Amino acid sequence: MYTILLTDDEKIVIESLKLTLTKNFSSEISVLAASSGAKALEIVRSQPVDIIFMDIRMPGLNGLETVSLIKQINPNAVIIIVTAYDQFQYAQEALNLGAYKYLTKPVNRELLVQTVRSAMTIIDSRHQNLSDSIELHEKLSLVSTMVESDFIYSCIFNNKNTDFSDYLEYFGINDCPYFMITIEVPELSLQNRSASYEKIRDILVSKARCIIGSFMENKIVAFFPLDSGTEENQRNIIEKIFLFLSTNISSRIKIGVSDLFSDISDTQTAYNNSLSALNKNADSGGLTFFSQGQAKAENAEDLRKIAERLIARLRAEDSAGVKSLCAEYVFALFALYGDLDKIRNNLFELLVNVRNVVYELDSSYKNPAFDSIFSAFSAFKSREEFEAYVIERAMECLGAISAIRNGNENPVIKKACDYITAHLNENFGLEELASIIGVSPYYLSRLFKEEKGENFINYVTSLRLEKAKKLLEDNSLIIKEITASVGYSDQNYFAKLFRQKYGLSPSEYRESIFCKS
Repeated sequence: MYTILLTDDEKIVIESLKLTLTKNFSSEISVLAASSGAKALEIVRSQPVDIIFMDIRMPGLNGLETVSLIKQINPNAVIIIVTAYDQFQYAQEALNLGAYKYLTKPVNRELLVQTVRSAMTIIDSRHQNLSDSIELHEKLSLVSTMVESDFIYSCIFNNKNTDFSDYLEYFGINDCPYFMITIEVPELSLQNRSASYEKIRDILVSKARCIIGSFMENKIVAFFPLDSGTEENQRNIIEKIFLFLSTNISSRIKIGVSDLFSDISDTQTAYNNSLSALNKNADSGGLTFFSQGQAKAENAEDLRKIAERLIARLRAEDSAGVKSLCAEYVFALFALYGDLDKIRNNLFELLVNVRNVVYELDSSYKNPAFDSIFSAFSAFKSREEFEAYVIERAMECLGAISAIRNGNENPVIKKACDYITAHLNENFGLEELASIIGVSPYYLSRLFKEEKGENFINYVTSLRLEKAKKLLEDNSLIIKEITASVGYSDQNYFAKLFRQKYGLSPSEYRESIFCKS
């Protein structure tokens, strides 16, 4: 069965084509119709179409514009242009866009039937080639996907001593520039997890050579090697990927993109770059490049705007945003001023404003570190030293804000946290939890940031790892059982999360407990 889409703004043309096709092909075909380019795109997005007849002159999107978009969505569709305009420039552009034939109205019936039969032969040939490769692909895909996921885990948890040589040889990667991206899929449920992953993977590999990790909660990390001299293609590649993901997965999808790196030992920095850029996106979705995230302040007014954003993120208890904006402010300050005294004065003022946010909630707040800011600053020379100090003070204030607010915990967030604690062994997402307690996912997500100072995923991960830590003290439980009891199906992923938080693998932590006893 071949699905044929007829696109023309003249109903009589569609009826004429349909009559000829059904008369000659009867049960071989299923015929759909669209009166505009926009409606044709809706159909192509919603179901597979084999052959598309397209008029050129239509209201709204014209035929050639529609063909260009269809080829991006379904590159294997055989497109036949049927138009009253017998002009070489139209024919040439149509063929350049990937159209199979260019027919002029009125179409000879024999030519129409012959053209469709030829299109069917092309489709059959493609299906046969695909069938021949499916078995081999299925055998290799599982192994390859596992290796890719393990490589991505190694990149994320790289401690500068990781040996990447075997991975690089396996993937055929030589010394070349690379970048990493982190994709966040909103409201990911267990039911659509697998389908979403396959769609995302297909889109990524169709646009560029890359290595893709598995889902980590609702995030996917990918590594993109670039051939030397093609570094300028980074933005073009990711913008295309973002367009396709936004169209085919969710309009609220977020992507963070790292800087370019050349040393493979810097993968953890590249990942942190991408995560920092990701956190700058709004809840409505977006694409952010880390280099854009680095402030390019030209005057004091630009610095003030960064500081205002930082204070806003502090009030919202957005820990990732606070860290990122502290780093951004210090970076901008060093880029704008070469005078360390000016830098110290600006940072002192910033930290006073940070502390005042806590004072607004509790005028009795005390932190001795704030009494010795200038003496600490006097010993610093590098941007990294100032940045680490400012982040540390800001995070202390964020913790104080969270503690003060938790004294009057929102009943919705309390109900959500109670459910999470009771169901840590289950695989659930933000959308399911929101449905259970009767609020929207967006509202619940915002509450977590406001009430807990971190997002939903980080909160759940912390609770799971804390529970796992306690369970490891029971030597009768094997680590595989503990992994499942805290809601993880991938033991390697669980082990790496555990090491990231506690500095030891689960088995090493258990050994340390029983060695002491």
